[in-house]
Amino acid sequence: MSSQIDNSRRFYDKQVAPLIHEKFPQYEDRIAVGLCGEGSDCFGYDDFMSRDHDFGTGVCLWITDEDMAVFGKELSDSYNELIDRQSGNNLTQRLRERRGVMTIHDFYSRTLGINCDTEHAVITENDWRSLDHSCLATAVNGEVFRDGLGAFSAYRKALLDYYPDRIWRIRIVNELHKFSAALQVNYARCMSRSDVVAARLCHLHGMEAAMQLFFLMQRQYPPYYKWTYRRLCELDNEGLFSKWVRELAEADPDLEAWEGKTYSGKYLNLSDRVILLTERLAGEIVKMLQGHGLISGADPYLETHIDEILRRCK
Repeated sequence: MSSQIDNSRRFYDKQVAPLIHEKFPQYEDRIAVGLCGEGSDCFGYDDFMSRDHDFGTGVCLWITDEDMAVFGKELSDSYNELIDRQSGNNLTQRLRERRGVMTIHDFYSRTLGINCDTEHAVITENDWRSLDHSCLATAVNGEVFRDGLGAFSAYRKALLDYYPDRIWRIRIVNELHKFSAALQVNYARCMSRSDVVAARLCHLHGMEAAMQLFFLMQRQYPPYYKWTYRRLCELDNEGLFSKWVRELAEADPDLEAWEGKTYSGKYLNLSDRVILLTERLAGEIVKMLQGHGLISGADPYLETHIDEILRRCK
């Protein structure tokens, strides 16, 4: 089955491009077109199950604020008329809001949750600190079919160039702390109290942090959480890290392994498989940190490396 990106490109080539050429020839080079943003289709992960909600063929048309004031409404009306003529393409209101004509500024600002300076394609350190990190992959996914003006692609490139070094290190430190606190400390404390609910929360928070750290080491943005592990497997080529993350997800807190045991920060209860897999993942994370020259030591307790990483912030 072809992806919706392929379908949208064909729709653009056969119908949207001729419409623009015929009705807006003087603005043709000022209209960027593609398929990006929210939805599994924009990640190329759509399948038959995706068809049960917010599914249909369409494209995004991005223009500047100034052009929106000049011809935006006319372009939007023409595009919507084209969509309405497509038999069987009953787009939901939600999907209509994700497609069609929009300003470059509104697309990025709405996606990232900040006021983006798309005019100058500049992302300040404060922008990097304030934006919704979970939506970065959503802002740069999919494909741009055309962008004669280059304004949409310029901001896209600024995002794809990835975090500045200082922000990257801060993001790494935050996830190291989450992993260490959740899985290397609090999980054991909760299990020693037989608090399986709290332990399971530690389990899940730590597993999420492990995956976030993998993406940070790869200098890639993770997609929407439901697709994070799938993308991790693609980047890891089904290696050890993705294997152990899956095994950690499948492992259950083992109350029997904690019978008669009290918590000690110096003791690793490796008879609980969650603890065993935690330490395996921690070892892999240490290797990745070393590979990037971020740390000099090899202590698997990840919290110990935070100060060294922060000291080297530019």
